[in-house]
Amino acid sequence: MKNVLSLALLAALPAAFAQQTAYGQCGGVTWTGATTCVSGYYCSYGNAYYSQCVPGTASTTTSTTAAVTSSTTTSRSSSSTTLVTSSTTTSATVSASACPTAFTSISAQSFITNMNPGWNLGNTLDAVPDETSWGNILTPASVFDDVKAKGFKGVRLPAPEPVTWADHFSTSSPSWTVTPAWMDRVETVVDYALARGLYVILNVHHDSWEWADFSASGANITMIEEKFVSLWTQIGTRFKCKSSLLAFEPLNEPVGTTAEHGAQMNRMNMLFLKTIRAVGGYNAQRVVTLVGLGEDSIKTSQWFEFPSGYESQPWALQYHYYSPYMFTFGAWGATTWGSDADKTTMEADIAGMRANFTDVPLIIGEWNAFAANTENAARWKYYDHLMKLGVKYNTATVLWVTGWDDLNRSTHVWRNEVDVNIVISGTKGIANSLPDSTTDTSATTQSSSAFIFHKVGDAVSAQTLPFQLNGNTVSSIKSSAKTLVAGTDYSVSGANIVFATSYLSTLYSATTAAGILDTLNVTFSAGAGSQIQVVQWDVPTLSTTTSKAVTGTDLYIPITWKGYNHIAAVRALKADGTYLFDDWTVYLPALQQARITYGQYGWDSSNAILWAAVQTAVVSAGQATTFMFEFFPRVPGNSVNYTLTV
Repeated sequence: MKNVLSLALLAALPAAFAQQTAYGQCGGVTWTGATTCVSGYYCSYGNAYYSQCVPGTASTTTSTTAAVTSSTTTSRSSSSTTLVTSSTTTSATVSASACPTAFTSISAQSFITNMNPGWNLGNTLDAVPDETSWGNILTPASVFDDVKAKGFKGVRLPAPEPVTWADHFSTSSPSWTVTPAWMDRVETVVDYALARGLYVILNVHHDSWEWADFSASGANITMIEEKFVSLWTQIGTRFKCKSSLLAFEPLNEPVGTTAEHGAQMNRMNMLFLKTIRAVGGYNAQRVVTLVGLGEDSIKTSQWFEFPSGYESQPWALQYHYYSPYMFTFGAWGATTWGSDADKTTMEADIAGMRANFTDVPLIIGEWNAFAANTENAARWKYYDHLMKLGVKYNTATVLWVTGWDDLNRSTHVWRNEVDVNIVISGTKGIANSLPDSTTDTSATTQSSSAFIFHKVGDAVSAQTLPFQLNGNTVSSIKSSAKTLVAGTDYSVSGANIVFATSYLSTLYSATTAAGILDTLNVTFSAGAGSQIQVVQWDVPTLSTTTSKAVTGTDLYIPITWKGYNHIAAVRALKADGTYLFDDWTVYLPALQQARITYGQYGWDSSNAILWAAVQTAVVSAGQATTFMFEFFPRVPGNSVNYTLTV
């Protein structure tokens, strides 16, 4: 492989051509033009394909190269296959003398331990095409004050929030120059976080499917590598002198499904390391979190290989966890979680990754069970168990958020505070107390102790809510009006909290209007507190119950909510009794059969929504289809039908 000449040496080479003008190209593996620059400029190495005349003078400190010719192996566990990487590579050691501040080296294990738990600034710098395009505000510095105050230790900004660079190139091949304003903006947000002592992971985000999808049919691998190297040259250069609180991640969730794709991702990891080290500064000492295909545990375990020749680089391995999809994304009517089988499956996933990478620092860079798609008690059990497993298997976690489901970045208010409190306590190894809920997937009704549900028209009676106290005791229960009196307003019987009829009668009667009447905040002797929403409910109504399907059009159906404004599931049956989508769901439990999935339906404060693909599917099916919208509580009768005709 070609060694990279130092900039000083490049500048000293005899010029066979006239000097290059300001900002002109002055080098590259296929370049045949001028290799020196006009006065006041020097030839700055960009990547293997492109060097550019930029203002200033070349550093007088030369880089050195070290060829590694011996074969290197990476053993992932005593029982796994030993992986052999490329037998020859070249790494660069570059002086950091140009950096104005000192660098305190840190191991990869210390880095991820210190940033645990972490928080993703999602749907922001990764938004396409701009920071505010997906509904979030321009990120203020105060966001990081809020995050730190809550107890998070680090942030993944995939460049201060999952950063997407695809829409911010001002030139094309071979330079692929990032717009200065965008690079400045990314640095500003990174500096916000670093200034607050937060650990930061900066990455290249949705670019993985916008232009860096090397698995796509006809993918131009040469172009992808050229653009990737150029981008990381610029990122590495801009951030090379930042403190050891900053780590790099090469590419978010790289696309691919085969061993060939896995090998290409291993090469991308190598190019990434080679590139950031070549630009100098502290990058050779900086922690990196390398990735495998999709950043999922299975493909990473199958095909990840650490690049030979870069063993001195402190590195961790990052993967993401959104399993099981049908629960975390509210697909196919799956609204329960927390059975012994659920917990065993999750542990097998986390333990398996640790077994495959026994001595490698591991970090789950994204995970969540989204509030919009899940029932509260089930979600809280999921959060709590994942935190327990992170502690057990020495795996750090970084919560993925959208900006719509946790911190309101304008008001500084946490929307789902129980969620984040479970994360903070659980990461510390503190036992959390949790509302219990149905875990039997074969059940035809579902209950949840995160709610006191009372149906309009029913007489008021005492309600018993089972909890998983996990060794704790109930300390207090507060409503919006008062602190409840133990023994009068409620009692604790074993693991059950029993609310007295006399107290509940102060909140509702048989004729009280439907809606969320109050939220009770429960504190325990240890761990995160919890919440119980008091809901008077009736069956919602739709303004109309039928329309003709129109291809390619989203359908908004006005709805009058009557209680908890959340669709639990949607069933789609064609007139002949067959399923509109996913006929395999016939093998699922009764409350999941014929249910459709995330991305096919939605809701807002005024509408139930069927997205365009659903109407198109009905037209293609050529027969009327009836959609049953189900609500919480999931009990018989708490649903409404809507029919699309053709």
